[in-house]
Amino acid sequence: MSVPTVASAQSVRSDISGALPVLGRDVTVPLVTGGEVTYAALDYAASAPALQRVWDDVAAYAPYYGSVHRGAGYLSQLSTDLFENARRTVAEFLDCRADDQLIFTRSTTDSLNLLAAALPADCQVFVFETEHHASLLPWQDARVSYLDAPRTPEQAVATLERALADRDPYGPALVCVTGASNVTGELWPVRELAAAAHAHGARIVLDAAQLAPHHPVSVQDLDVDWIAFSGHKLYAPFGSGVLAGRADWLIAADPYLAGGGASRKVTRREDGGVDVEWHESAARHEAGSPNVIGAYAIAAACKALTEAGFDTLVARERHLIEKVTTGLAEVPEVRVLSLFGDDAPRVGVISFVVDGWNSSHFAAALSAEYGIGVRDGLFCAHPLVRTLLGSDPQTQGECGAPEAAPGEKSLNAIRVSFGAGTPDEHVERFVTAVRELVREGAKWRYRTEDGRCVPAV
Repeated sequence: MSVPTVASAQSVRSDISGALPVLGRDVTVPLVTGGEVTYAALDYAASAPALQRVWDDVAAYAPYYGSVHRGAGYLSQLSTDLFENARRTVAEFLDCRADDQLIFTRSTTDSLNLLAAALPADCQVFVFETEHHASLLPWQDARVSYLDAPRTPEQAVATLERALADRDPYGPALVCVTGASNVTGELWPVRELAAAAHAHGARIVLDAAQLAPHHPVSVQDLDVDWIAFSGHKLYAPFGSGVLAGRADWLIAADPYLAGGGASRKVTRREDGGVDVEWHESAARHEAGSPNVIGAYAIAAACKALTEAGFDTLVARERHLIEKVTTGLAEVPEVRVLSLFGDDAPRVGVISFVVDGWNSSHFAAALSAEYGIGVRDGLFCAHPLVRTLLGSDPQTQGECGAPEAAPGEKSLNAIRVSFGAGTPDEHVERFVTAVRELVREGAKWRYRTEDGRCVPAV
């Protein structure tokens, strides 16, 4: 069965600057200084705009929506085929092993919490303090070793090797590591960390939320045991995510959610209780009616990125990274945050601070005066940002909420992020805006309201 589609090669083809068509590319926003400007969405690391191709595919399917796995009707059968084909498409995109399971979840956070719930007894988890909270926090019911931030890729591998060698008792272990930092954009030595983990009898899960939208990811080439990512980072709308990898721990664990779909057989006992036989497939952890449209959107995004060609996408993103880093380097007041050094390979995620500016004030001015959307704060990676800023790691602060008024010292940073849908003009406008704000100051007055810096009216 197949769904008619309105998508075409035209909806994947890049524009004159090489950017792929995304939703919102023509949206205009008002400026406090008067007039309107096309919005420059430079917050891809939080949520990337949906590819037009993905939106077209979802729109074409929407009239054929039906509940999966349980219906005899045509639309239910069609939706079931579409849902399971989406699973196969995403598994191919990730180059999964033949016996891997691929589970559709709500997000990277959901995926890693699912895996945390499936850890075997006495499993010890090793995680660097540099992780996003989605991969830093789910393991608190296990024995967790938090590793200090390394300053080189080689130090990361050596730190992990020492920690694994020294663990006591020597039992099951899991390493959780990011593929690309959501703060610095720097690429981590995943293959080498996986080799170190396996050499010491541990498994490894890759948080690919920031890696998969920018680089090809192969489970087999990287030799990771599991991989997790989110659809909303991968140019897909809706709340959907993926956990893919080895089946044994997942089959041995109780279902992540108990309910219909996860159960194969339910019977009453003579004593009045209930016996349950759970599925051993991915359905075991997909109880309830699944987000079919979300799964289909992820698969559509995987297809679109594959068709566009990662070699082309990576080359163009490097061109944009060069524009941004070169432009920021020409402003002495700007300090780009980095663990591994300014020349370390990275994806299109760059965080920085500006001398004399509160980060929230700077981000607010970029938005209100230039129509540029960036992010300021601690980016749900508090220990890492505080390490990079040289502040006390115990200092309190909310994720993304500044605590200082305009002009006061800020413990937060500014993050600019971009990807396949970003036109050159957006990063050029950003670099120009940074230069003008530093040299000339803001054109408008700002105040703090509910923890945010906003234009004064």
